[in-house]
Amino acid sequence: MKNIYISYVLIFLVSCTEVDFVYKENKNLINALYQKVEVSYSGINLNFMNSYLPMFFGQNKEDVFNLSINIKESKVKRSVETNQATSKLRYELKFYYTLKSNVKDCVTYEKELVSYFSISPKSSGYNYGTDSSIEKKYELAITENLNRFVSILSDVDIDNCS
Repeated sequence: MKNIYISYVLIFLVSCTEVDFVYKENKNLINALYQKVEVSYSGINLNFMNSYLPMFFGQNKEDVFNLSINIKESKVKRSVETNQATSKLRYELKFYYTLKSNVKDCVTYEKELVSYFSISPKSSGYNYGTDSSIEKKYELAITENLNRFVSILSDVDIDNCS
């Protein structure tokens, strides 16, 4: 019995020798723009941007890059009732990112990312449930879009002009 146990342990150890870890390289864990960028945004006024931008990019200490984010919103009625009331509304947020190098004085990266969410309005007047739901979906769309942008930057050479 002891020999069988030892052979199982040896087989297990030998089979695990070629295991590669997902986070073997640190490049996917590091935000290349953190504390190196001055961020500005324009377009629609989203209350959450001022609180999320420092979370993603930190305080600008090195002033190596300028990142401008232009946000455009469009609303599409996905479902209309017989009385012409909207029963499903789709929001599309387009984020246009432009990254400029202060050192080389050129644009190093440009990207357009789109986020979507849908809402079912419950009344034509003020409805706390619908309004707070929209705010939460805006928050989720912003964080998802910023996360995607930072993730994409890990695979891009941002030090060279495009």
